[in-house]
Amino acid sequence: MQTLAPVQEKERIVFMDVLRGFAILGIFIANLGSGFSWYNEQVHATGPLLLPEADHTMSFLHHMFIEGKFYSIFSLLFGWGIALQFKRAEAKGADAFPTVRRRLVFMLLLGAIHLLIWPGDIVFFYALLGFILLPLRKFSNKTLLITGVILFLSPILLYWLKMNWPVLNYPADLLIKAGVKVDESLLNLKTEEDFMNVMKHGSWFDQLKGNITGFFFRYQYLFFVSRVPKVLGMFLIGYVVGRSDFYKNLFQNKKIIYWAIGIGLVIGLPANYFLAHYMSTAMGDYFQLKPKGWYQTIFYALGVVPLAMAYVGIFMLCFQKATGKKSMSFLAPVGKMAFSNYITQSLVGNFVFLGAGLGFMGQVGPVYFTLFGILFFILQVIASTIWLRYFNYGPVEWIWRSATYKKWQPFLKKKSQPAV
Repeated sequence: MQTLAPVQEKERIVFMDVLRGFAILGIFIANLGSGFSWYNEQVHATGPLLLPEADHTMSFLHHMFIEGKFYSIFSLLFGWGIALQFKRAEAKGADAFPTVRRRLVFMLLLGAIHLLIWPGDIVFFYALLGFILLPLRKFSNKTLLITGVILFLSPILLYWLKMNWPVLNYPADLLIKAGVKVDESLLNLKTEEDFMNVMKHGSWFDQLKGNITGFFFRYQYLFFVSRVPKVLGMFLIGYVVGRSDFYKNLFQNKKIIYWAIGIGLVIGLPANYFLAHYMSTAMGDYFQLKPKGWYQTIFYALGVVPLAMAYVGIFMLCFQKATGKKSMSFLAPVGKMAFSNYITQSLVGNFVFLGAGLGFMGQVGPVYFTLFGILFFILQVIASTIWLRYFNYGPVEWIWRSATYKKWQPFLKKKSQPAV
């Protein structure tokens, strides 16, 4: 049996890089709001980069059009990519399982390193769930699709069960208690005020220690919001997209795409409007397991994935047109280097907002940090395009790929090799 080799440039699906680049932009803007900027509308802070009315409107738009949609797209791409690895190996008579498993192991290690940079990391979490995907891939496409839909709708039931039997939230409570103990041990933190003081005035070493404790609070949050079934459900749907050659047979599948776009707009948009309403007015109720929190969960389940799939469908159709392909392909380089760009966003986010860096924590509202996110992303597009003229991979992708295939991959482009 042949050994699986790295995918060659001519074998790459450019559209996946384009969609991945689009997802990286949305993820960065979402992370600026929920992680890096430390913006809190309830604090009523004032400053030149805070615009109360405009920020409130922008925050509402974030909840409606960004919240959850882009990590859903990234989850879809993850499952899609795994499926292509198995299909490519099967076509060559090779066994992909050891290589994919090794890829996930090193993804786990790289995610662990990223957690030390920023506890909001999603790579470690994706790698963990990737190991669950591997045995599930053996089921039929129909079974995977049905299971995927059930999984991303399941938080509605899970939240209701936790409302009525709070003991079911024990894993999240246990992680909070562990995080508090580690906080006390590493940073001698006893109150929320102590924590905020470290974020605003602590050194980079303090931030590192805070990120270690942040792991517990991060995974408490992921368990509480039922992120496991949400992401795993999209993995399964993405796997079906890849295994069925859905994109290669796009002409025959256009009816499905139109349905996905239609459902995403007709059901997804109204659901996301109400999601944004509850996230803007009743977020406290959500974390206290109150009825309004359940309503928010319902609208999240009915709105986020359908709208995310509508985004994907629109991108697919536009990319089929010559003008669309030409205008959208500028996203491909940043998507091809998605892992490197994702970590770069974390480094820059920390430097700009934390006290050990420029210290803009809590001083920048949604209007300005959205503008910042877009401008920095444009810089990433330019930098990625230039980088890939001289190198085959982003630096993190090169390390990851070399470890996966147990052989150093060619980093520099050959002079005769076309630039990307």
